[in-house]
Amino acid sequence: MSRTALIVAHGQPSDPEPAEADLTAVAQAVARELSGWTIVSATLAEPDALKNALKGADNPVVFPFFMADGWFIRSLLPRRLSEAGAGHLRILSPFGVLPETADLAIRIVRDACAAEDWLETDTTLILAAHGSGRSRAPAEAARATEAAIAGALPLAGLRTGFIEEAPDLAGAARDAGPRSLCLPLFVARWGHVISDIPAALDDASFAGRLLDPIGTHPDVPALIAGSLRSA
Repeated sequence: MSRTALIVAHGQPSDPEPAEADLTAVAQAVARELSGWTIVSATLAEPDALKNALKGADNPVVFPFFMADGWFIRSLLPRRLSEAGAGHLRILSPFGVLPETADLAIRIVRDACAAEDWLETDTTLILAAHGSGRSRAPAEAARATEAAIAGALPLAGLRTGFIEEAPDLAGAARDAGPRSLCLPLFVARWGHVISDIPAALDDASFAGRLLDPIGTHPDVPALIAGSLRSA
């Protein structure tokens, strides 16, 4: 039996087309993991993308490629689906709150320490997260990832800094030392990852290594595919 899934991300309101292309590539990679599935995608930042994706989709399950179960998932996405005549669709838990995503973060940090030939006990980790001025959900999701990492790795230090709330990323990254890593808890290399995170690290004179955002890891398509299979 053929199954269909719709992967939805926020995208880039200021420049939506590159984000649409990135998400299409993610959907194609997920499709390679799921024989017999049709995988479509859309960003909310591209006005017609959701409507166009739903045209060829047969009652898809919706996977939110977001880091938190906040306003976008609970309010905006259901409203946009309803406006497109698909308010009945099932919305799964977003990427950032899945236990498998926390496990991936642990593995990324462990692999980065090994690649640098650093002991975990000598390494400080900075988690760069979005945060929000109107919802606690983004910070709670980041703190849950922080707690999972703290329980798994004996790091010298573990701090979380935010783009849109306190504690800010520059403050969290300051004086982290040369044996430090910064892992962006973002799904893609878009706006904040391109500009705000490097600017904050420069402001902090961060001397460590900036990792790729967690959502760009090669294992992510298989992780999403696993979530869809479970659904």
